[in-house]
Amino acid sequence: MKNILIALSALAAITGSASAADLAARPYEKAPSMIAASYDWSGFYMGINGGGGWSNKCWDLTENAGIPVNPAFREGCHDATGGTVGGQIGYRVQSAAWLFGLEAQGNWANFRGSNTSLFFGAPVDNRSKVQAFGLFTGQVGYSWNTFLLYVKGGGAVIGDRYDGINSITNLRFDTASDVRWGGVVGVGGEYAFTPNWSFALEYDHLFMGTRDISLYSIVPPSPLTRIDRIRQDVDMVTARINYRFGGPIIAKY
Repeated sequence: MKNILIALSALAAITGSASAADLAARPYEKAPSMIAASYDWSGFYMGINGGGGWSNKCWDLTENAGIPVNPAFREGCHDATGGTVGGQIGYRVQSAAWLFGLEAQGNWANFRGSNTSLFFGAPVDNRSKVQAFGLFTGQVGYSWNTFLLYVKGGGAVIGDRYDGINSITNLRFDTASDVRWGGVVGVGGEYAFTPNWSFALEYDHLFMGTRDISLYSIVPPSPLTRIDRIRQDVDMVTARINYRFGGPIIAKY
């Protein structure tokens, strides 16, 4: 009996040692690390913008009081400068780091300037004003998480006003309004400072071409006084705030 008890004790000791070995610490497996959160620019957005611009306008007289002027006489050029404020709405799709989008923008503007007519001389001034404009553009961009660099291009439309001014009395003697279509190219940088809000700076150049403008007397019955061939380009720098209607930042593992 004593020998049986000794044998059972030895077997228990061996079994206990094996169990302790099985319970030894297993090798440490590192948990998968989390990659930095990735911002998704996709979705609809809308916002406001404001800034300044300058429009170069050159006037060439082609008809005066019904008499053709041939060749056209250069009346002179001037820069119309001032401020602008407006809004934009658009939609973007992001694929990897690349971004593609469409945007419509509408702005009130007050770009004004004048020069003394080289044809009529003092005190006749030619004055112009860009009153409003709209942009309809496509975008291509590349993002670094919450920073986006993009280029844009498309169509532009401008509402202009032209006046002949007596510089002594500051009174108009003839006037015209015009809606002109052209093209636009631009570049911008945008930073998302919250999951839905972003801030951008943008530069745009508008190619508005040449157009014959008929100016009419302000005195009834308002006869045609002259026709000027007016060339125009516009440059603008604006700051923009956008709100994006989209999901949160995406975290990847």
